[in-house]
Amino acid sequence: MMGKKHGFNVVNQLAALRRYARSLSRNGDEAEDLVQDALLRAYEKQATFRTDGNIRNWLMSILHNTHIDRLRRKRSVERKHDSAAEMAEQSAPASQELSVRLAQIQAAFQDLPEDQREALHLVAIEELSYQEAADVLNIPMGTLMSRISRARARLRNLEDGAEGDRRPRLRLIGGADD
Repeated sequence: MMGKKHGFNVVNQLAALRRYARSLSRNGDEAEDLVQDALLRAYEKQATFRTDGNIRNWLMSILHNTHIDRLRRKRSVERKHDSAAEMAEQSAPASQELSVRLAQIQAAFQDLPEDQREALHLVAIEELSYQEAADVLNIPMGTLMSRISRARARLRNLEDGAEGDRRPRLRLIGGADD
């Protein structure tokens, strides 16, 4: 990576790449493999990076495209969904209501359709602007906004108990309301 030392510093982007890869793959080991594959592609294609460009968005795009390529090759979306469901904690003592609630929210986020989860992750977690997220996903901004809107609506519906939520709801027993 010689010649572009100032504009081609990927080390500062590793945390964001790992978070995004984790969100895409739903598996820590696969996320690390995805980041490595994306960085290898970035290294091989570093000549295409414009020194005045945004390295973060460029790397996020490469990561996203690497993920799509892997999905097309493996055809294993359902297998990943099942493994993510197995990792979710099924029960916890009542004294841990917040951790149970967080697990429910995380599971609801992971249950979103992939296109909605990708869009919401980039905007809500990685704090990319709508335009930056649309560029990373290589879709029009209107499509991105629609996906985010549907993802948020779906999460609200799950919160309200709509859409046939299959997970058991948190019930407090022996609280002040009994």
